[in-house]
Amino acid sequence: MTVDAAFADYEVEAYNTAKDSENKIHDDAVAKKFGFSGGLVPGVDIYAYMTHPAVTRWGQDWLVRGTVDCRFIKPVYEGAMATISAEAIPHQPDAMAISVVSAGQLCAEGTVSLPAIDAAAPDLADYGTAPLPDDRLPASPNSLPEGALLGTYEVNCDGAKEIAYQADVREDLPLYADEKLIHPGHLLRFGNWVLTQNVILGPWIHVGSKVQHFAIAHHGEDISIRAKVVKNYERKGHLFVELDALILAQGSRPLAHIEHTAIYQPRQVTEV
Repeated sequence: MTVDAAFADYEVEAYNTAKDSENKIHDDAVAKKFGFSGGLVPGVDIYAYMTHPAVTRWGQDWLVRGTVDCRFIKPVYEGAMATISAEAIPHQPDAMAISVVSAGQLCAEGTVSLPAIDAAAPDLADYGTAPLPDDRLPASPNSLPEGALLGTYEVNCDGAKEIAYQADVREDLPLYADEKLIHPGHLLRFGNWVLTQNVILGPWIHVGSKVQHFAIAHHGEDISIRAKVVKNYERKGHLFVELDALILAQGSRPLAHIEHTAIYQPRQVTEV
């Protein structure tokens, strides 16, 4: 891997992996009612595109201790080309600014970095476990109150599913296949899943995440997420939730800490 390669533009033909999901913001007909041109490519998949320059530059080191802070600004649509660009940040030699442009619009932006030393993982005692609800309640300030501990979600990331996922997000770096690694975009999906497995959501939008990596995960490992609600608020008619979450392998090895932000009820829900 080279620094020059990391700063070369990376192009992806976007693919909507969530057309058949419970979240109908990814459905063409529903998204058009909200004023979009079609179903939105999931933010977690745009995030996967954004990690490509970081892994190109720093390789496995970034998956072990790298950080990212990203936000999603405009939709990316299936079939459209997305250009992912990395730029140097003055006075921050171990960081890059990442942007995603599609159809002439800035769709996402963020910062990736490789700290010189490993970050200390949070204490597992600060992230409790709870069962998933038998009957999910509709998402609301009452069902997602600040301080609430969400039910723990876990799934086995078998190799076949991981290979298919990486094809869906157009990942072509050989490191993942050579080392049988779980992609960081796949890990961030757990931030969405812990929300959807705890409450019933209508159309909703992932708007940003902050991630601190601690370790890599391999094909076949059980991946889980422990999460709590830290904020639930209204802004410009949208209802937002912010999660503080820890992603683990085999129930005990911290992989990443994430701060995950979503509009769980867009204002258009009450307007449509």
